[in-house]
Amino acid sequence: MNGRRAVRIPVLCLALLTAACTTQTSADPDGRGARPPSAGASPTAENLPRGLSFRQSVRKLADGSPVRVSVLAVAPDAPVDVRTDHGGAVATTDTVRDLARRAQAVAAVNGTYFDTDSARYKGDPLGLYVSGGALLSEATNGRTALVLPGRGERARITELRSATYVTSSDGARAVVDGTGRVPGRIVGCGGVGGDRRTDTGALTGDPLPGRVCYDPDELVDFPAQWGASTPGADRDSVEAVVDAHGTVTAVRSPSGGTVPAGGRTLVGIGSAAGWLREHATPGRGLTVESRVTDPDGRQVELSGASVVGAGPALVRSGRVWINAAANGVSQGAVDSRSPRTVVGIRPDGTLLLVVFDGRRPGVSEGVSLTEAAGILVSLGAEDAINLDGGGSSTMVVGDKVRNSPSDAGDTDEERQRKVSNALVVVPRRVTS
Repeated sequence: MNGRRAVRIPVLCLALLTAACTTQTSADPDGRGARPPSAGASPTAENLPRGLSFRQSVRKLADGSPVRVSVLAVAPDAPVDVRTDHGGAVATTDTVRDLARRAQAVAAVNGTYFDTDSARYKGDPLGLYVSGGALLSEATNGRTALVLPGRGERARITELRSATYVTSSDGARAVVDGTGRVPGRIVGCGGVGGDRRTDTGALTGDPLPGRVCYDPDELVDFPAQWGASTPGADRDSVEAVVDAHGTVTAVRSPSGGTVPAGGRTLVGIGSAAGWLREHATPGRGLTVESRVTDPDGRQVELSGASVVGAGPALVRSGRVWINAAANGVSQGAVDSRSPRTVVGIRPDGTLLLVVFDGRRPGVSEGVSLTEAAGILVSLGAEDAINLDGGGSSTMVVGDKVRNSPSDAGDTDEERQRKVSNALVVVPRRVTS
């Protein structure tokens, strides 16, 4: 995919990766059905809405190492919606359990990678993030993403790109380099137009996890969902404040301030600041439009959708298929064992939310991406994707943390890391 080599492993090797379970707790040991809940009962791990099942097991890997696996299966006809949620603001972080509570969800797992090095905006998603149909973080172009369409459509996993433009009422049009991030600072690279590596200065458009690129001429969009003051850039930066009707109400220079409810701001540095000075004067209209496209150039319908960009892919067409190079992921990262959060999709549309515990010697060692992929195939996944992992890996079911997160703390609840966003499983309201 994308002209890069993927890691392929024959299905015959799966038996070496996935030995039989040694422990499990579930009304449905195979994760392929669910026990109907009692009328009026609150959801718990053993009492979930129809079409949901939860199980945990300890598996032995090829070298005998144990790994604890938590699996939530969501059938395509389950009366729930699976979507993204970022709490009160995109720019902030919260625990998976608190995100689940806020969404009134029966279950949740952590979602995208995020900018843990940012001093002010630790919730800033790294890569594509769409919630409620709104693009809130641009794609790290070419990386793999999970698409959760509107109700009634099945999820899919593919490689995506995004493009955003702003048009002034005077007819001028400009490229928007980023959405909801510090202008000029592209964590993970893979952006659009003029990005350079901070370590070498070389121009690049490739995704480079763990690297930072820069662009001195950027226009960045801050929708109302950003939920925090916008970054104060250099003294020559310009910020256009746009109300809910798309009208410029004020221009700030330098940038930095609140985002109006229902509106947005656009911050420009370098040549982009000059564009705003000329075409975003008070009283003019600004229209921001975004497109997300797949490798065939087809546009992804965003209305009502949730999209999480992460990667790499783990399974494609029922086989282990890891497009590490296309996602900028090193072979060392593929081979190392860590806690992992992954999502799989069965041929019938069943969604598998899976968390592997790790960093617990002799109890749960974690998995490599190859091992995670093999286990997802054994669970019947046709396609699968890796999400944020390590200390972020958390699964909440029935208002309880069900796995053992790897950050410091005396209890599983205390070991939760605050994350940018989560995939939440929310029961549909019954209307009379």
